[in-house]
Amino acid sequence: MQTDSEVLPQRSGGLDICALIEQHEGRNYELHAEHINPANVRTLQTIGFDRCYVRGEGPYLWDIEGTKYLDFLSGYGVFGLGRNHPDVRRVLIDFLNTDYPSLVKMEAPMLSGLLAQELKKRMPNQLDMVFFGNSGADGVETAIKYAKCATGKPGIIYCEKAFHGLTSGALSLNGDENFRSGFAPFMPDCRAIPFNDLEALEAELLKGDVAGFIVEPVQGKGVNIPSPGYLYEAAALCHKHGALFIDDEVQTGMGRAGRFLAIEHEGEIDPDIVILSKALSGGYIPISAVLCKKWIHDKVFSSMQRSVVHSSTFSQGNFAMAAGLAALDVIDRYDLIAKAEKLGDFLGHALQAMIPRFEFLHEVRWRGLMMGIEFGPPHSLGLKTAWKLIHTMDKSLFPQAAIIPLLDKHHIITQIAGHHIDVIKLLPPLVISEDDVQWFLGAFEDVLIQMHRFPGPAWDVLTDIGRMALTHRAR
Repeated sequence: MQTDSEVLPQRSGGLDICALIEQHEGRNYELHAEHINPANVRTLQTIGFDRCYVRGEGPYLWDIEGTKYLDFLSGYGVFGLGRNHPDVRRVLIDFLNTDYPSLVKMEAPMLSGLLAQELKKRMPNQLDMVFFGNSGADGVETAIKYAKCATGKPGIIYCEKAFHGLTSGALSLNGDENFRSGFAPFMPDCRAIPFNDLEALEAELLKGDVAGFIVEPVQGKGVNIPSPGYLYEAAALCHKHGALFIDDEVQTGMGRAGRFLAIEHEGEIDPDIVILSKALSGGYIPISAVLCKKWIHDKVFSSMQRSVVHSSTFSQGNFAMAAGLAALDVIDRYDLIAKAEKLGDFLGHALQAMIPRFEFLHEVRWRGLMMGIEFGPPHSLGLKTAWKLIHTMDKSLFPQAAIIPLLDKHHIITQIAGHHIDVIKLLPPLVISEDDVQWFLGAFEDVLIQMHRFPGPAWDVLTDIGRMALTHRAR
């Protein structure tokens, strides 16, 4: 029998969603522990990230207690335009009010054609055809199928430390064993090579069975940036050996890297397939886009009988298409690509200037507003002891000394850039201001000062977390 708290509140016309939110406000972690993912709840509670957010606007979030946060994670890059951008919201409200049909399926939707047209204008080369899906991983699955069908070859080459999604095919191209563990066997003929290594790429291409090489122009795990010319030469090698060059711009695209595509930092370049997602809808609805050359498309959809050989139920949904068109308009009208480059350089150079002052701070890497801050071993004896102690406990633990106080004391949300690496990652929305950058710089400087005091509160927190991790592994 349902209790009063389990009955969905009603208003004239049905469910009262505002009343439902108010009725259960603050129960986030209780509900997730019971119904969604208790392991993740324990993780968030352990590092103090178990906040209940109730409002989002631009680069800011507010929790249930009214505390304002600066979001330098932006939903892993989904909120490139910030949260609840008013211009995108206005377009979506206008669209909903038209009662326009969607997903008729036995038709050719107009809005998807218009969004495809706009995306093609922004490509660095001639990419003629567009497929719309629902997520970055969905886009990667599409690219895998296209590459195999177009070339008639089975092999897909990817890079060590790569992240292309967590669906079964995309997981076969994942360079992190922490994500792969327990899900084998993987798709055959998928082989990893070191990032930034043209010789290793050519050695695989010479085997003659490679359909495509998929690469992130900036690796998300670690924020690893390629050497100048690497991507250009990699594309040339692929074309020389009859393989497709697949540019995964799921996180780096839509202006984040200070160009519409991060690969444009290489100058004139010729990808065969480009994958977009995350920020494409302004954060309002899942969407992805795969752009490819016409000859590839013609191999896949080679006849009327094969005209729907690759499809997806929610592909080309008009709500998503309207959001995509609005997001592109916002990027253009507010000149957000140039802003990402300018503020990224301002933030990156300011962080680099801190390196001589702080032993733990080793390197800062960035493209636009995608940034990695890497820590490394100190030289003084006391800090060396602290470094060794924490890494003995857990190789992924040390960056928590930065992200926990950034959240707890300074109300800034960041993330660790991957497993077993000492890098924190910044993905702020493209709509941040110089004041927001200064907020982060002041907070990060304070955090670094505390990290360099050993023993001290920062180390006490890490030691407690490390002990919990060791206890859990011993069970």
